[in-house]
Amino acid sequence: MTVDTKALERPVGRPRGQRPSRGYRIFQVVNAIILTGVVVVTLYPFVNIVARSLSDNAYIIAGKVNLVPRGFNVAAYQAVMSDSMFWTSYGNTIFYTVVSTLISVALTICYAYVLSKKHLRGRTALVGIAVFTMFFTGGLIPNYVLVTSLGLKNTVWAIALPNAINVFNLLVMKAFFESLPGELEEAAAVDGLNTYGTLLRIVLPLSKAMVATMVLFYAVSFWNSWFAAFLYMDRLELFPVTVYLRNLIAGATDATSTGGGLGTSSDIVQSAATIQSVTIVLTVLPILAVYPFIQRYFVSGVMLGAVKG
Repeated sequence: MTVDTKALERPVGRPRGQRPSRGYRIFQVVNAIILTGVVVVTLYPFVNIVARSLSDNAYIIAGKVNLVPRGFNVAAYQAVMSDSMFWTSYGNTIFYTVVSTLISVALTICYAYVLSKKHLRGRTALVGIAVFTMFFTGGLIPNYVLVTSLGLKNTVWAIALPNAINVFNLLVMKAFFESLPGELEEAAAVDGLNTYGTLLRIVLPLSKAMVATMVLFYAVSFWNSWFAAFLYMDRLELFPVTVYLRNLIAGATDATSTGGGLGTSSDIVQSAATIQSVTIVLTVLPILAVYPFIQRYFVSGVMLGAVKG
């Protein structure tokens, strides 16, 4: 028996020898143009920020920096990275992000798994409580009084616990758990597994993509968060890197607003235009380094959580 290799190489769904229609070719061209435009619009701001962070302050103020650095200058990077407090703050950020993400993912999984059981008494009330918090909060001052009265100030718990469950992530994971076949849990119950065993040994292994997506969502949120630490931390050695860099921006802005020349390296380092670009690059870089390794889980997890099968 012979195999037509050319037939195997032809695109599926198009008869042999038939060329793409004119309308389909136009669609391909338009689609390529639109996607190219989206990529350019998405990448241009970040590339511009990187170029500004490596440029001389005079060119930035003059508006001459676009995609290529002008007057190559790394004085701002040297000033920030030579400060021991910068590395202390970076270590704090890593610690806060890891602890807060683990707590948030664990609580979200438990809550979502409970809400996915339609036979649960009070399920509607629990869903309503969660959704209610999306629209109404206790307010800034009551939250501050509560965290302070519980003795959580200047601890990682002040960052992790008040923001432990994101309701959007909760509802996405709930929809995913509801899409899993109920027969799997029934078979696990017949084999003698209790609720916790079913969750740990059956449900979670099937939810790797969704869990990876939640880890990414929470990690990015806690990594970029600065207001909670700014509010509940009053010791420099406890600040995350976002607060440290925020203070650099505030200090640079104050320095430039009070006047002074921009001729020396120290003046350039203290200029707001350069410092702001450096802070963005240093804050985003770790997320960009980690994302490619979990991209496939992220894409599949979003699709699984968004479409109930």
